[in-house]
Amino acid sequence: MSGGLAGDALAGLWQSPPSLPARWFYDERGSRLFDEITRLPEYYPTRRETEILRAHADEIAGRCVAETVVELGAGMSTKTRILLDACTALRPTLHFVPVDVSGVVLAEAAAAIARDYPETTVEPVVADFAEPRPLPGRPGGRLVLFLGGTIGNFDDAQRGAFLGRLRAALAPGDHFLLGADLVKAPSRLLAAYDDSVGVTAEFNRNLIEVLRATLDAEGLYVDDFEHAVRWNADQHRIEMWLRARRDVTARFRALGRDWKLPAGDGVLTEISVKFHLPDLHTELATAGFTPVDAWADPAGDFSVTLARAN
Repeated sequence: MSGGLAGDALAGLWQSPPSLPARWFYDERGSRLFDEITRLPEYYPTRRETEILRAHADEIAGRCVAETVVELGAGMSTKTRILLDACTALRPTLHFVPVDVSGVVLAEAAAAIARDYPETTVEPVVADFAEPRPLPGRPGGRLVLFLGGTIGNFDDAQRGAFLGRLRAALAPGDHFLLGADLVKAPSRLLAAYDDSVGVTAEFNRNLIEVLRATLDAEGLYVDDFEHAVRWNADQHRIEMWLRARRDVTARFRALGRDWKLPAGDGVLTEISVKFHLPDLHTELATAGFTPVDAWADPAGDFSVTLARAN
């Protein structure tokens, strides 16, 4: 984990404005905080995606009859169980491969799934899902899950590159199930990323602890940063920032570099793009996928798209 974070820190913290990829939120504490966020009243995406999966899991499973299910950014794999129920009803001897950067959370979730689905082979992989790697399973018999709206954490160029890498790792006939948040009123979006009890703020500020511990940082303290959220209308995305409450001067011993952030300036820690579904399907087609079907919840808040690799 430190190698990847070191590279991302070097690439991002000394830019203007400084930034870090959202994937580094998810150490053990961050993963558990995010699991708590998904149950908050303001945070609609998890509830809406769960509604869609409950309504259409059998249909999804029937369209691809997967032998191997790979979940990118698996976390606790809570919603995934809905799909596993549907997939194992058709093929009990399923191969499930959850992929996540947090080894502790991944091991815990994988053990629970192995216990509850005894005929399924569970093969957890500790890795950054954004980095290209060969995918297990028979070509043409794989279903890759990318749920939770995490696709929105990539900007346009990063998203195109990610989809291209994923398509290159798949074979014709493999399937890709993508959860994506849809454009809606900014007031609802802002509330979802700045909850009234402050869990999202703790989740955001935990990134300072990840940096401090992993990169051996001196002079870097959580209390010197505050959580800030804004809606970027031009790029139809939510942005989460860590804003310095005072002038920050830190030494990253693991990098051999000093870092300064003036009071009032911020580090961009997450973008969350919100989509118009036709535009998203065009991006999938450009990357080499054919959208097979798509579903939204009754409120039109969230979407799930099943696509096939050409």
